[in-house]
Amino acid sequence: MSMLENILMNLPEVKGPLQKRLGFKEKLKWTSIVLMGFFLLGVVPLYGLSENALSQFEFLSIILGAKFGSIISLGIGPLVTSSIVLQLLNGSGIINFDLTTADGKRKFQAIQKVLSIFFIVFEALIYVFMGGLSPSSALAPNAYLTMQLVLVGQLIVGGVVIMFMDEIIQKWGFGSGISLFIAAGVSSEIIIRAFSPLTTAGTLAFGSSQDAIGKVWVLIQSLSGGNPAGAILALSAILATILVFCFAVYGQAMKVEIPLSFGRIRGHGIRWPLNFIYTSNIPVILIAALLANIQLWARLLEKWGYPLFGTFSGNTPASGLVMWIASPNLVEKIITGGIVGSDFLHSLVYVAIMVCGAIMFSIFWVQTAGMDAKSQAKQMLSSGLQIPGFRRDQRVLESILNRYIFPLTVMGGALVGFLAAGADLMGALSNGTGILLAVMIIYKLYEEIANQHMMDMYPGLRKMMGK
Repeated sequence: MSMLENILMNLPEVKGPLQKRLGFKEKLKWTSIVLMGFFLLGVVPLYGLSENALSQFEFLSIILGAKFGSIISLGIGPLVTSSIVLQLLNGSGIINFDLTTADGKRKFQAIQKVLSIFFIVFEALIYVFMGGLSPSSALAPNAYLTMQLVLVGQLIVGGVVIMFMDEIIQKWGFGSGISLFIAAGVSSEIIIRAFSPLTTAGTLAFGSSQDAIGKVWVLIQSLSGGNPAGAILALSAILATILVFCFAVYGQAMKVEIPLSFGRIRGHGIRWPLNFIYTSNIPVILIAALLANIQLWARLLEKWGYPLFGTFSGNTPASGLVMWIASPNLVEKIITGGIVGSDFLHSLVYVAIMVCGAIMFSIFWVQTAGMDAKSQAKQMLSSGLQIPGFRRDQRVLESILNRYIFPLTVMGGALVGFLAAGADLMGALSNGTGILLAVMIIYKLYEEIANQHMMDMYPGLRKMMGK
């Protein structure tokens, strides 16, 4: 074993459970602990921070699972970026990993961890030294540089903590930390933007000239104050959120079931489900995180004097690439009468970017996550399953699965991309991508918890499924 491989195989990691399978209560305990830790870290401010130029990117912080200005300002950004880079390298054949073997998976995870640490350090330096998070400008030059390094150190610590919290969830909890942090952030924002009776100044909206943050209270205020336009805007935001929720749940529930039989037990069989949204929320997480990173970098580069990705007018993208990858609120412009022809083109380009990006990452994820037809066929055969009427051969099973998996990968990716873009265009209560992610993550988490509970209640079923 080379020195590099020796280092990769001995990186710090969260030790997995010794038992083959954790119980429901144990998983629930660790998931709850990590979730509480995430919320607590989000209220720990960065020591020495004076200017938080990233605070205006609240919608980006939700997708990145970050709290700008806190110790977890980096959020899951470095983890998702490392995953994107590694998938591109593996998908293009530049680096090849045999993910069908335990050693290949371990190397893949080790290199992903190294990349995550690299991006944690890199993004911490970028955030601080490009002015996104900066100390007081009144400090002397030496003290200013020292405080910048202190801020970088705190961001690195927060990023590493998030990385290990994600690993804890993967090994000891339900789902993944990345999904959990996104769902937690989006859910809290939706509740606040729907029901908060406070104004942006922190006072009660009743008896105030300002509207409440919560759209439910805005709707009540507008109706009582004779403001039909305000009422329609608030109602459209609420209805858009409900609509996306319903479509996401419906799409998640759609599936293709392949009948399988146990080769050694005659008369017994199961149905192997292939979800219509085959890769779940992963593609839209990756494309949303990529677009979020581009917007962050664009803002920082513009502040540094190099508007390579475009410019901003206040908090709104005004030109260049960042303008085209930012969603216009099409419904609001139609209701207020401010719609122009270029808004429709802008909307079409945004939808195309989201749909094509989700399809691309969906295909890459299937290849790298062991969800392709070959891996699924191997898993079925190792569980003693086969398709009735066909001989027990991996190549036969793989060819049958190929008829379903690739179309489901493309169509599922296109659907999640379209739903996310549509929610943005309709001006839903939160970022459209965030709402879609939260719904799908919570639905997936519900399925996993229900499955875990079922296995705990019926141990015989667990043995039959080889769990």
